[in-house]
Amino acid sequence: MPVTWSARPVAILASVIFLSAPAAAQVRLNGAGATFPNIIYQNWMITYNQKFDNVELNYQSIGSGGGIRQIKSKTVTFGASDKPLTPAELTEAGLVQFPMIMGGVVPVVNVEGIGTGKLKLDGKTLADIFMGEIASWNDERIAALNPGVALPDEAIAVVHRSDGSGTTFLFSNYLAQANTSWKEQVGADASVQWPVGIGAKGNEGVASNVERTEGAIGYVEYAYALQNDLPYALMVNRAGKAVEPTSESFQAAASHADWANAEGFYVILTDQPGDDSWPITGASFILMYEQPADPQAAQEALKFFAWSYVNGDDMAEQLHYVPMPDKVVELVEKMWKERIKGAGGKPVWTASME
Repeated sequence: MPVTWSARPVAILASVIFLSAPAAAQVRLNGAGATFPNIIYQNWMITYNQKFDNVELNYQSIGSGGGIRQIKSKTVTFGASDKPLTPAELTEAGLVQFPMIMGGVVPVVNVEGIGTGKLKLDGKTLADIFMGEIASWNDERIAALNPGVALPDEAIAVVHRSDGSGTTFLFSNYLAQANTSWKEQVGADASVQWPVGIGAKGNEGVASNVERTEGAIGYVEYAYALQNDLPYALMVNRAGKAVEPTSESFQAAASHADWANAEGFYVILTDQPGDDSWPITGASFILMYEQPADPQAAQEALKFFAWSYVNGDDMAEQLHYVPMPDKVVELVEKMWKERIKGAGGKPVWTASME
């Protein structure tokens, strides 16, 4: 029988970390990982908990590195990461992954007189800032990108993630493509050796540090920039166009992804072509076991993800995330049926998303 749901309106709650368990909960689902999608995951969970009282959902926003560690140590039903695992890594760990949501990473600043969209940066200059090669806001390289903008003679305070982070992976992956020195000296990973700057935990920590530090620049998922009312910079993309971070520019970048031919859904969306593409776009992934130790919990988790795919688009868009296209969701459901198996090799997911 097809599984059908109807969405219930719910007020958008921006930053809930833990969810209270419904009194009648029978199955407890624990997830942990990326802070990038935390805002939308918490809102989906709140709405789902209001509708279905047989499940207790809990998601801990601890960073992609923590999510990968916890799913590998089998302490959670699912992990979440903005850094996709390679097909070889998935095979070695006995995991599958699938994209749940997309969004963008944005540079945020706290510079007197510089409001949202008033500053323009490109990848090479941004990398030079985070390497400490550019140390003042009125540096000629920033000024060349911003004619007519009054840039203060103020030291730049770099703020970066201190934890293993998919947001850092997306950010550093883009900088490595835009700046050869960054690629050779720092590289791209969920955790890198930062040449300069102040470390902070989570998107929340970076946003908070930028907000209270004069002259600061950091990088956060777009929803956190809006939530904290932090000015963000425009970026010059691969096509040489200065673009603003919006759902449309994230979708423009995502439109180039070839999900159907990506083994293990291993797709990275940074530095995509196109006049309208935001250059630091990425997907956030769910990690689960091919042969889960608790098939019932795995099945309930898939019910929640299916409900989110079917009913969560409007909520995602309100929070400035990009929902996965229907064709990608179809590929995900096909993978669930083929790869996630319970006792006797029976598929854990046998329903249909309608």
